[in-house]
Amino acid sequence: MITLEEISQIISKYNLDRLSISTIGSHSALNIFKGAKEEGFRTVCICKKSDMIVYKKFPLADELILVDSFKEILDDDVQERLRRLNAIIVPHGSFTAYLSTEKIMEHFYVPMFGNRKLLQWEVNREKQVDWLRKAGLRIPKIIKSPEEISSLTIAKLPGAKGGKGYFLASSPEAFHKKAEDMVRRGLISNEDVEKIHLQEFVLGVNIYSHYFSSIINDDVEFWGVDKRYESTVDAIGRMPANEQLEIDLIPTYTIVGNIPLTIRESLLPEILQMGDKLQKTAKELAPPGIIGPFCLETVITDNLEIYTFEVSARIVAGTNVGIGTSPYAYLKYGEKMWMGKRIAREIRQAIKNNKLKEIVC
Repeated sequence: MITLEEISQIISKYNLDRLSISTIGSHSALNIFKGAKEEGFRTVCICKKSDMIVYKKFPLADELILVDSFKEILDDDVQERLRRLNAIIVPHGSFTAYLSTEKIMEHFYVPMFGNRKLLQWEVNREKQVDWLRKAGLRIPKIIKSPEEISSLTIAKLPGAKGGKGYFLASSPEAFHKKAEDMVRRGLISNEDVEKIHLQEFVLGVNIYSHYFSSIINDDVEFWGVDKRYESTVDAIGRMPANEQLEIDLIPTYTIVGNIPLTIRESLLPEILQMGDKLQKTAKELAPPGIIGPFCLETVITDNLEIYTFEVSARIVAGTNVGIGTSPYAYLKYGEKMWMGKRIAREIRQAIKNNKLKEIVC
């Protein structure tokens, strides 16, 4: 595993006056690049050739490193180029979706903003459950195997898959039938079926709370809430019930976009405390805990009980709805502030206070 000492040695050779903020051209890259530019940093985008149009139409990247596959970020020549550009990588969901966490931990010798150790929680549902339990958060019941399904259950794939291939089942027979259907439709593979995580389906409103853990200010900041617009589960409700029955459609939860929300103020105390508790536990599990953005993915029932079903220990795409407009960021900062800009501000403050090595790994 790459050590903090090795990353510190790389940082010590950087020209901090020409520091670059870099990420993979996907997910929340525009969010990150716009924030970096606002704070006066150069930006570097590792971009697939097929996606170049995005970063040409929104010219926020000072330099494009073109690849055929995101896996090429692990190539020695790409890593060397990033180091020459004094790059700090900001990880997002595409890192854990397209790259091996083990290879990021063991072979990616470029400084990353955040706690590299916590990326393991992106792909290990058992670790997530352990973290949430130790933090004292309310979580849905975990179903250990398809044969134990006795009530409505949601089946999920490991890692940041954007809801692709998720489905509901209320019995072992329904699980196997729907899993076969998902494989047939190409949404999951036979290998994926063996890795599926089963969780009690809690009926309520899904909300995704965004936080920023500042090592420089020693504080967990609340940044907003979004909900997700998912295909086909959000579309099927527009069809008459008889048509739904006729086509016998098994809906999925593939995310196609995010919708901003403001939360009722009476829920804020618990939501704020949840962020604090998660970071306190993270400091015990993987010191210094969460560095920068994270998200708690929750369901709120009609009794206003909050169940946390997942944690993302990095920036989530739902923060894109707050670019320049987040009400909670405005309440705290009184200026146009969003997650990408907050990341860049933390890096800027760390440089000023000679603490850059404390927020990269």
